[in-house]
Amino acid sequence: MTAPVLESQVLDALRVVRDPDLGRDIVSLGFVKDIRVAKGTVAFSIELTTPACPVREQMQRQAHQAVAALPGVGAVEVKLTSRVRSSPGPVKEQLIPTVRNVVPVASGKGGVGKSTVTVNLALALARTGARVGIMDADVYGPSVPTLMGVAELPKPTADGIVPAEQYGVKLISMGFFLREDDAIIWRGPMLHKTVQHFLGNVQWGELDYLLVDLPPGTGDVQLTLCQSIPLTGAAVVSTPQDVALKVAQKAIAMFTQLNTPVLGLIENMAYYVCPHCGSRDEVFGSGGTRRAAERLAIPFLGEIPLATEIRVRSDEGRPVALDPASPFGDAYLAVAERLAAQVSIRNMQRELEPLVQIKF
Repeated sequence: MTAPVLESQVLDALRVVRDPDLGRDIVSLGFVKDIRVAKGTVAFSIELTTPACPVREQMQRQAHQAVAALPGVGAVEVKLTSRVRSSPGPVKEQLIPTVRNVVPVASGKGGVGKSTVTVNLALALARTGARVGIMDADVYGPSVPTLMGVAELPKPTADGIVPAEQYGVKLISMGFFLREDDAIIWRGPMLHKTVQHFLGNVQWGELDYLLVDLPPGTGDVQLTLCQSIPLTGAAVVSTPQDVALKVAQKAIAMFTQLNTPVLGLIENMAYYVCPHCGSRDEVFGSGGTRRAAERLAIPFLGEIPLATEIRVRSDEGRPVALDPASPFGDAYLAVAERLAAQVSIRNMQRELEPLVQIKF
C-alpha cells in the first residue's frame, strides 16, 4: 500500500517550478498556498504577482507535472490566483493610499501614439482581471475621453470626485471639464495644482495599476508627478526612427534624474501590414527602439504595428484591445503582460531584499 502524500513532499516537488522573471522557485517566493491532500488528490493554489502574468500557463503546467509525478498521487488540481504587490518606497503624501502601482506612460515628443498606447494597455490589463485606472495628465491635449468613448462624466461629491468608468477602467481627464474648442493656457503652478487634485481628490478606490498619460516632453507635469508620490516606474513610448528615439532618451534621462526607474520601452508604429497583399512595410524604420533598449540596458516591452483598425477603433471610442480576436489587441496584451511582469519584478525584488543589520 502506498504511503499517503505529505504536504512537505508536495512543497519539495514544487521547488523545481521557477518564476523565470524573478529567478527563484515558487515555494521560496511564497506563491504556493492552500495545499490540500485527500484520497490521492492534491489541490493547491499558486498566487501570482499579477493576473497579467505572461508565464501563468507555463507555471501551472509545470506545477501539475511535478506533483503528478509523486508516488500515490492520482489527481492534481492547480488553481491560479493573483495578488498585485504595492510599489515600494516611502510615501511622502498619502494622496492615493489605495492604489498599488502608479505607472506613468511618457514620450519625448508628440505624435508617437502615447495616449493610444496608454488606453490600450489599461484595457489589456483590465481584460486579465486587474483593477485599472487612467489619469489623463496630458493637460494641453487631453484625448483619453475620446479614445475611451466616455459618455458619463465624473461626479463631484463632498468627499471628492468619483471618476468616470468605461469598459471596467476608471478615468479622470481635463477633457471632461473643457468645451471642445477650449484651450488650456496655464503656467506651472496651475499644472501642479491639477496633478495634485487628480491624485488626492479623485476617489480611485482599490486599484492594482494607475496608468498616467503624461504630456510629451520633460515639463512641469512630469516634475510634479515624480515629486508628489512614489512611482513604481515609467514606460516610454517611441517610434523606430532616430529623431523620435533621440528625444525619447531625454525622457529617460529625466526619469533617471528624478529617481524613477524606467520599466521598459515600447515601439509604436513599428511596421505596417497591407490589408490587401499582406506585405510588411517598415514605414518609420525597423527595430530602433529595441536596439536603444539594449544599448541603455532597459527592458524592451514589445512593438505595436501601425494599423488602420487601431486608428478607426480609437476614433470610435472602442479601442482595439477590447477585442480578444484582433491580432492588434493581442499585440497590446503582450506588451501589457511584459509591463506587468516588470512591475512585479521591481516590487518583489524590494520585498526579497534582506534587511541591512548594523552591529556595534
